[in-house]
Amino acid sequence: MEKLFSYGTLRSKQIQMQIFNKVLTGTSDQLLGYKLKSLQIEEEFGMADYVVAVPSADSSDPIHGVAFNILASDLAKVDIFESNAYKRVQVTLSSGIVAWVYIENK
Repeated sequence: MEKLFSYGTLRSKQIQMQIFNKVLTGTSDQLLGYKLKSLQIEEEFGMADYVVAVPSADSSDPIHGVAFNILASDLAKVDIFESNAYKRVQVTLSSGIVAWVYIENK
């Protein structure tokens, strides 16, 4: 079992059902040393507004989200769902849990 930290779209039960065909379980957590930045992504019907995590100059800056339990095989589904504006990296959350998170792909 893997951990996936989500601060945005993946927290939606509707999106979880669309990607995994199930609702994920998880716990509230924080990612320190990052901040959220606005991002526009072109979708089928035009541009849509999202946020992306980027490193912060302040190591105490928090991003609030949820650490979900996820199967390793389901990570590939999320890789397909996320646009190429994001990349998946492993981080340690404020709780000490090691999790995957999608950050800005530079």
